[in-house]
Amino acid sequence: MNGSTPHPQLIGLDWGAISLRAYLLDEDGSVLDMRARHWGIRHLPDGGFDAALDDVVAGWPDGPVLASGMVGSRGGWREVPYVDLPSGLTAVARALSHVDSASGRRVHLVPGLRNTVAADVMRGEETEIFGALALQPVLAARSALLLPGTHSKWVNVRDGRVVDFATAMTGELYAALRHHTILGIGLGDEDPPVDHEAFLRGAVTARDSGAAGALSRLFSARALVLAGQLDTQAVPDYLSGLLIGEELRSALAAGRIDSATPLQLIGNAPLCRRYAVAATCFELGMALPPQGAAALGLWQIARVAGLTSASLPQSRVNRAMP
Repeated sequence: MNGSTPHPQLIGLDWGAISLRAYLLDEDGSVLDMRARHWGIRHLPDGGFDAALDDVVAGWPDGPVLASGMVGSRGGWREVPYVDLPSGLTAVARALSHVDSASGRRVHLVPGLRNTVAADVMRGEETEIFGALALQPVLAARSALLLPGTHSKWVNVRDGRVVDFATAMTGELYAALRHHTILGIGLGDEDPPVDHEAFLRGAVTARDSGAAGALSRLFSARALVLAGQLDTQAVPDYLSGLLIGEELRSALAAGRIDSATPLQLIGNAPLCRRYAVAATCFELGMALPPQGAAALGLWQIARVAGLTSASLPQSRVNRAMP
């Protein structure tokens, strides 16, 4: 920016089911300020969406607001129709909707993507994908992406467009097994310290489960404890390794990845590192995630939609955020 004072251009909101992150972005797409609240759409403060928005942007200047994630879902502030695959940045930017807050701010809402072939959908991940493609342009031509989470997304990109994706409910399945089945007996609500050996043991068990898959090995978590071969406090990491390993095994079986093609991770860094560790059991390469993909994705969509007059400098495109 040639030494000039940065000027706020956009307020970007990453608003999911369990959390809200707000970014104040300048004309270069850089983050001037960031705030986080535990106000996902499932747990809002008194006053609902309006109160949550007013709090998280308090003191920030007026300007365009763009929100992605579950805030635009059927249970969100306003439902925004999905954009069907194949879809790129331009198609998503053209399909924005909006809602006006009680305090007078217009909040533009990003649509999710829909895979009509496989009956699958995503909301929020598309914004991270576009941010990652801007940070690492080499991914745009042809790449395989993995966004781990409660509902992991396996994504194929061609010529800058998402052409296919599939969802694995790994995180939600882990929570259900851990807290609501016999496999969690003897454990409290909090997870014990990480047991790397148990995690790898679970991943290898999934790898070696063959055509039956790791679901056929779930009860081993209980049987190993009863046999004295697995400590009760190691069960969470064993289950985590088993389920992540099954996600990798099934992706290989479905032909979504192969050992010759490195996979780009996007999202929460600690969770991505866990996937990368499990991938070593399958002799798979996984590139750790670029930082700042969600914020930059919001800025990219806003720029293409004409919400900001700024353009993205080439130097910004070609480097990952620190």
